[in-house]
Amino acid sequence: MLYREQLQGLRPGIDQEADACMSGSGDVDLNERAVQLLRPSPSDRVLEVGFGEGRAVARLADIVDKGCVCGIDVSGSMLNKAVRRNRGAVSAGRVLLRKGDCASIPFANANFDGALTLHTLHFWRDPVACLSEIRRTLRPRARLVLGYLRDRFYGEQSVRTMLEICDFGSIQFSHIGEEALVLASATDRY
Repeated sequence: MLYREQLQGLRPGIDQEADACMSGSGDVDLNERAVQLLRPSPSDRVLEVGFGEGRAVARLADIVDKGCVCGIDVSGSMLNKAVRRNRGAVSAGRVLLRKGDCASIPFANANFDGALTLHTLHFWRDPVACLSEIRRTLRPRARLVLGYLRDRFYGEQSVRTMLEICDFGSIQFSHIGEEALVLASATDRY
């Protein structure tokens, strides 16, 4: 399967756990809800970490028509699919997608007004390092929406603690079945 490429170099044993959750990773409703929570404006610069086939990127590009949607994914296969799905916005320079992982995001400090990452937390070998790296790329008071399968890999308190360690505040959880969406804001410190 395509996600095997995503698992290389990540947390040991994750491939068995991934089988249980990958079927929901393309959930259009979750993508839409996450984009709504992020509340991007037309001129924003937005980052998606782990964009998969590029569904949320496409929705963000519809809204952020004067700004830019950037994204990284560890999978070359997903990168190719997302570029094809978003080819018009990519050609227009409104979407920039790269192969990479969240341990070393190839964008400048304080570069984004918002970030989105869905179904990625359980893949990360060091979630605090990855969240810190996302935080590094965000401007003060920028919004982060993090979606994950709750209680299967991480509980609400552990996610809250990781976000607080990484200088996120105003942390709010919402639940959609087994899924959790977390809205957090980058603090002024960093």
